Amino acid sequence: MSLEQARALVQRASSIAILTGAGISAESGIPTFRGAAGLWKQFRPEDLATPQAFRRDPNVVWEWYDWRRSQIDQAAPNAGHLALADLERRVPSLALVTQNVDGLHQKAGSRSVIEVHGSIWALRCSQCERSWVDRSVPLPLVPHCACGAMARPGVVWFGEQLPREPWLAAEKAAVGCDVFLVVGTSAAVYPAAGLADTARSAGAKVIEVNLDKTGISDMVYFSLIGLAGDILPKLVGGG
Repeated sequence: MSLEQARALVQRASSIAILTGAGISAESGIPTFRGAAGLWKQFRPEDLATPQAFRRDPNVVWEWYDWRRSQIDQAAPNAGHLALADLERRVPSLALVTQNVDGLHQKAGSRSVIEVHGSIWALRCSQCERSWVDRSVPLPLVPHCACGAMARPGVVWFGEQLPREPWLAAEKAAVGCDVFLVVGTSAAVYPAAGLADTARSAGAKVIEVNLDKTGISDMVYFSLIGLAGDILPKLVGGG
């Protein structure tokens, strides 16, 4: 199948669901976690991204997340983000499920964003579970809730369950769409990686956009290899 045929599928669809991963944000200069230069080659997840790490040394955890927030704060949406935001304005029903916590989809203008791994701009109380958004860079270390307890980053850490409501919304979008786009993800992090198979089983045409072949490349309707910023404007463009 050619890019033109894939584009025709997208243009005919009345309901589209999208799953995005770190690859699309990497094109905006945000380091990924996996791959040759991934962050987990430099840092140990158990030292920085687990509830145990936070209990052991909240200062170190927050120093790392504050560094990540400063990097993300300087990043701008790329052509891939902008193309998906434009697509949302032209499709009757669209849901954008993202594993990313950076907020670049919203910055690009997307509104129907489902953040299954949380947001780096959110803080959550470690005691009363209150959640709020604070885009300050840098943050005071360690941030505290109004109740006086320490706040933690509002992201899903290793060993934690995905938030229930966003996950149910993501599953509903995968089951109900005509076309399911998988963009910039290695399809290695479950359960989000299983959404493509859910969509395919429900009858959707799955189209993958990624720099390399992935674990789902052999099961998708079409796999487009290349930069999301190059491919997505051609794939989803109007006219």
